[in-house]
Order: sequence, then structure tokens, then C-alpha cells
Amino acid sequence: MSTQSAPLPDTPLPDTWRRPPLIKNPVLRYALLIAVAAYFAWAILALPIDWARISQGFTRAARIFSGAFPPSFERSGLLIDGFLESLKIAILATVGGVLLSIPIAFMAAKNLAPRPIYLIGRALIIIARSFHPVIVAIVFVKAVGFGPFAGVLTLIVYSVGFVAKMLAERIEEIDWGQVEAMRSVGAGYLPTMFYAVFPQIMPRQIGLSIYQLDSNLRASAVVGIVGAGGIGSTLANAFGRYDYDFALAITIVIVAAILVSEAISGQIRKRIW
Repeated sequence: MSTQSAPLPDTPLPDTWRRPPLIKNPVLRYALLIAVAAYFAWAILALPIDWARISQGFTRAARIFSGAFPPSFERSGLLIDGFLESLKIAILATVGGVLLSIPIAFMAAKNLAPRPIYLIGRALIIIARSFHPVIVAIVFVKAVGFGPFAGVLTLIVYSVGFVAKMLAERIEEIDWGQVEAMRSVGAGYLPTMFYAVFPQIMPRQIGLSIYQLDSNLRASAVVGIVGAGGIGSTLANAFGRYDYDFALAITIVIVAAILVSEAISGQIRKRIW
């Protein structure tokens, strides 16, 4: 027979763990929630909403959508030319942006760059990330004129802001033991970079380049609306001429191109990793 005794009925159960609140003081916590709710209510009520114009907008939207169906692909030559121009803009901007991002990322890596160089690299990334691509596109259109060259310059800045930041963070996360091993045998700066740093960041760099190509293809349609070339300019001209059926055809082509590029990039990323 087993001699193990049954647990006493009055044995206290262990306390269950609960996540501690972000703000421990309950008065301050609820006061903050009330303040946030009051701010959102004030912001919504303070919006200058013209309900009469909104009601008229439904009529205009119905007119636009009724004129957009069915989509018209009659001017397919113009559509293909605009899309190919967007593709060229995206490819050139991705190549140029990635080539610029690599040295800037090394400048912005705290574990590799001296303090003054680090600050310069971070400042370049912050400046590139501070402005929306449409604003940058307007500046370049004013500077170099309408056309795809302004779009390429815009998306190069856009690429640097994203790729350089993400790559710099990856450089700061590398295994420092490999760097110390190269330095212990007397390797210089460049051999250390090529044999200890680049192999660790190369998968991330390839993934960022593929993602940025997708992003630039989407952004090229947006910056083209302000005159920076590509399919966006064709779309803006279609809306300007009230050719809503042709505008819908352009939109369908843009969505289809993004879906295809997303599928291709997904397959490439699977093969890399």
C-alpha cells in the first residue's frame, strides 16, 4: 500500500502571476486614459467637416465609378510605355539607393564607425527619412524638371532612408567574435569588413534590396502624379482628361504588377533563406 498522504484541504493555492500595469498608480493611469479619450473627442469635434460637401461627394463618386466601368484598354501602348518607365525608375532607384546605403550604413553603425562619422551617418539617414516621397518629388521636379529623372532621384533618397537604417541596425547586431578573430591575426580594416562583416549582413542586404525594389515600384506610381514620370503621370493625365475608364485600367495594371512582383520576391527570399 502506498503511504503517500493526501494533501490537506486547507493548503493555500499558489498565486497566479499577473502582468504588472505600465503605470502603477491607478489614479494616474485612469487620469491618463480619460485625458487621451478627451483629446480624441476634442480632435474629432474640432475637425472642419462640411457635411453638405460630403453629401455632394457621394454623387461625384458615383459619377466617377459609373464612368470607370468597364475599364478601357484601348490605349494599351500608352499604358505599357508608362509602366515600363515606372519599372526603369524603380530599378535604377533601387540600384542607386542600395549602393549609397551601404557606405552610409557603415557610417551609421555605432560599433564600427568613430563617433563623428557615426553622427554624420545617422544625420544622413534622418534627413532621408524625414520627408514623404511626394514632397521630395516636388522638390526634384522643381529642380530638374518633369520626367523620370526626378523620379529616380526621389526614390534614391527614399531607398537610402529605409535600407541604410535597417542595414546599420543589422551591422550593430553582428557577432563581434569574428571581427576580433580577424584583427587578432593582423588583418586590416578592409579584409576584416570583407571576411568578418559582409558575410553576416549579406542575407539581410539581399532581402532589403528585394523589398526596396517592390516598394520603389509602388512609390513610382505615387511620385508620378506630381510629374516625376512613370505610370503615375499617365494616371494623373487620365484623371485630368476625365478618362475614368482608362484610369481604372491603369489602376488594375498597377495592382497586378505589384502582385506579380510580390510573388517573385517571395520566391527569391525563400530560396535565399
